[in-house]
This record gives sequence, C-alpha cells and structure tokens, in this order.
Amino acid sequence: MRLGLALGYWGRGPNPDHLALAQEAERLGYGSVWTAEAWGSDAFTPLTWIAAHTSRIGLGTGIAQMAARTPTATAMHALTLDHLSGGRLLLGLGLSGPQVVEGWYGRPFPKSPLTATREYVEVIRRVLAREAPVEVAGRFHPLPYTGPDATGLGKPLKPITHPLRPALPVLLGAEGPKNIAQTVEIADGWLPLYWSPYRTDVYAASLTGLREGFMIAPMARAQVCDDVAEGLLPVKAMLGFYIGGMGHAARNFHADLMARMGFEEEARRIQHLFLQGRKEEAIGAVPDAFADEISLIGPRARIAEKLAEWRKGPVTDLLITAPDPHTLRVLAELNT
Repeated sequence: MRLGLALGYWGRGPNPDHLALAQEAERLGYGSVWTAEAWGSDAFTPLTWIAAHTSRIGLGTGIAQMAARTPTATAMHALTLDHLSGGRLLLGLGLSGPQVVEGWYGRPFPKSPLTATREYVEVIRRVLAREAPVEVAGRFHPLPYTGPDATGLGKPLKPITHPLRPALPVLLGAEGPKNIAQTVEIADGWLPLYWSPYRTDVYAASLTGLREGFMIAPMARAQVCDDVAEGLLPVKAMLGFYIGGMGHAARNFHADLMARMGFEEEARRIQHLFLQGRKEEAIGAVPDAFADEISLIGPRARIAEKLAEWRKGPVTDLLITAPDPHTLRVLAELNT
C-alpha cells in the first residue's frame, strides 16, 4: 500500500504549509500529493506550483469537478500539467452534487449521472489518445455541438499539442454502488470519500472484476497525538459539514453513504441539525466510532494497529490528510 498526501482545497486563502508538506512527503517516499476544489480555489493551479518545487512525487487532482469545465478543457489542463511535470499527473474527477453543479456552476445536474460521467471520460480518453479528431454523439457532451442553437459551423478537432502520455491515469470519485461499478469499468482508479477497513463489505459487490493496477485511493485524516477524542474533532467537523451541508435534505450523497455504512439514524440526525443552523450540535452528533473508523488518530502504537487493518484490504494508495510533518514521518515509518 502506497502513501499519498491529500492537501484538500484552500479555506480563506492558500495554506503556507502546503508546499513544505508536499516536499517532505516526497522526501519520505510518498507516492503522490493531491489537491481539491469546491467553490473557491481550483485543483490544477496549486498542483502546478507544487510540480515546480518537486521532482518525483505524483500529482493528483482529488478531485477536479466535471461541471467546472468541459471535458476537452479538462483534457487540456491535464495534458499541459502532465508535460510540465514530466508525466506525473493523476487525473481525479468527480461529478459533485446538484447544489454545487446548479448553484455554483449554473448548469443542470444531469438526469443520468452515469451516462454523463461515461461520456466525460470518453471525451478525455479520445483527446489524450490523439488518434483522430474528436467526434462523440453524446447526450451530455456532444462533439461537435449540434444543439438547436448551434451555428452548424463546428467541426471535429484533435489537440494541437501532443499529449505526453496518451494513457494518462483517470480516477473517479464515486459513492453510489452503480457509480462505483462503472468506475471499475471505465477508469484507472477510484477515489472513495469514506473508507472503513472494517466495513469493506459495503463496496464488495461494486468492486468485482478489478483489473491489475486499478487504484483504490481513499483519503483519511491522520494525526499522531495522545488525546484521541481531541484528535477526532477535525474529522467530526469535516463529516458534519459534508453530511449536513454538502447537499439537499432530500438528496445528499454523503449522508446516503454514511447510512449504507451502518449509521443511517446518525446521518439523518446530523443533516437535520445542520440544516436547522445548529452546526455545532451537528458536529457533536457525529459518532466518534464512525470518525475513528475512517481515520488514523492517536498515539503511534494505536495508529500502527489501525494501519495494519487498512493494509489487509484492497486499498492501493492511502491518501493522508495530516496537519504536521511529524505525522507524515510516522506514517512513512509504519508503512515500510
């Protein structure tokens, strides 16, 4: 199991520690560093900055939102950064949810998310293959565009720039059983939102027929500390926000996932409290047991025991969200 560093997205501004953490992760032998985007900082620009100050570590978008760019624009970002970094990009993509897609990007959330995702990946594959002008008769991403308001002047094109790696890895963030199964079929890897090494049966049916080299790369908060309860607070804050606030009361993929993992009553209570504006209560309602299962928090010996459980399953890359270089070093030592 390889280790990666997940930096997430910015809050009010850039985190001055992120570059140093990425450089330390590379020095320690971590395989990859990942950035994210929500409705603030983008995923590609920080990776470009990190690429310029590192030389070996893989560079992952975890995740770039599909609604933010057309698939050809995403392919352009990918092939550009792959060239600039010497072939280190891992392209992680995600569909996001209706609140973000319609509220932030001003686009309709696709009525068939599976089809929209499949088409998006197909266009990127064709751009990067550069075998012929890209022509896709898609429902959501047709090329050329032939809708009722089209001029009729569009023609199939292929990229002027030759991609460095035509088979650049594409990974997908997916939560629902059908989405995960499709990810196994069409992508090179899967980016789970939550992963519990004690509940791998939740995903078993969707992960049949894994190909050799397929990446399973969940993110997990890690912190070496003496007080487990205190160390879990950032995990609970994250869960409270995602489960309570990242979606509508009637359509929240994150809450649905927590429910499938055996915490349905708790997930609905978190949603209820958060949507009432009782955010601190929502965070407090996150069960310590769930937060602990999906993270690596506590003294070194405790983390070592938990890491052994993670290594037993199908995870290929554990993407660590860590607040300090010491935690990165401890995980690297324990994972040897």
